[in-house]
Amino acid sequence: MILSDVTLREGDQMPGRNYSIEQKVTAGKKLDELGLAFIQPGFPITGEKDRTVIRRLASTTDAQIIALARAVEDDIEAAAVAEADVAEVFIPISDLQLEYSLQKPRNEVLRLAREAIDLATDHGLVPHLTLIDAFRTEPEHLSEVAIRFSDVGFVTLADTVGARTPISVRDLLSTLQEDVALSKIGVHFHDDMGVATANALAAHEVGVGKADVSVASLGERAGNSALEEVVTSGVVEHDVSFGVTKDKLIPTCRSVLDILEETDAAGSRKAILGSEVTEHESGIHTAAMLHEPSVFEPFNPHVFGGAESYCLEGEPVPLAPRRYYLVLTSNQRSNALEDFSSSSRTKGR
Repeated sequence: MILSDVTLREGDQMPGRNYSIEQKVTAGKKLDELGLAFIQPGFPITGEKDRTVIRRLASTTDAQIIALARAVEDDIEAAAVAEADVAEVFIPISDLQLEYSLQKPRNEVLRLAREAIDLATDHGLVPHLTLIDAFRTEPEHLSEVAIRFSDVGFVTLADTVGARTPISVRDLLSTLQEDVALSKIGVHFHDDMGVATANALAAHEVGVGKADVSVASLGERAGNSALEEVVTSGVVEHDVSFGVTKDKLIPTCRSVLDILEETDAAGSRKAILGSEVTEHESGIHTAAMLHEPSVFEPFNPHVFGGAESYCLEGEPVPLAPRRYYLVLTSNQRSNALEDFSSSSRTKGR
């Protein structure tokens, strides 16, 4: 499974956000250092800002740059003017979306999608197709679309309202696998029920080819599958980083949040990126970790470019104990902590 980063587009759609051209370009170049297969910076029909961002990134990144587009001629033309590598055409597919969002029958929507994809191809763009609300759509309709559009790079199934969990994700994808090559299927999850990362990992385990992710889950409502969580979990559970350079993961994600002025998205207790999630204070914990850090660590943060912080108490002073905070590299850990081991072993919880 490869990853498509949607931070710049999804994050910019959040209420109150309006990233500048320079913010999006700078953050996009930083994301490219991770080795991501795709980066989706924006929706070019919305204005010159996103067209400029896409154009500048497409000419400088190793990642393929995706322009989002409706199945509308003007949207495809805007993607071509922006010089994107990929035009990702999105259409509603569930009965609910067709009735209330577009007021068109499914066959008519599929006809429009074919025209848009053919136009994108004529412009030299690689077409992808995303199906809105796919995970609340009957599997036979999804199979029909995937077969009908087997010529596109990926057909991405979107859990648009974040209504699915890993069990139902596996069930749907396993059903589709009877008719469709999952290596040509992508997934796009939202975190409304707190399982977007778990859903992406479930999709990987079934065999899908691509997943959309965003730094610190930046995106509409509760956001998307978190890039840093998907990669870290993939390495820990499956020994696969999905093409991402592991030792740049944490510093790059934090840098992107700084550039976009979104540091609050990585609160102190946010998985992987939070400042407190690799802090250790308990004496029992730190004493054991002198000998074997994995006793109280799910993963070595240094593998992903992070570090541990240890709080070791010294002699009491009025009102509070004195605390020593050490931020250590892996090579420094043992020597530095040995100096404090006798005092730390006496404090446990």
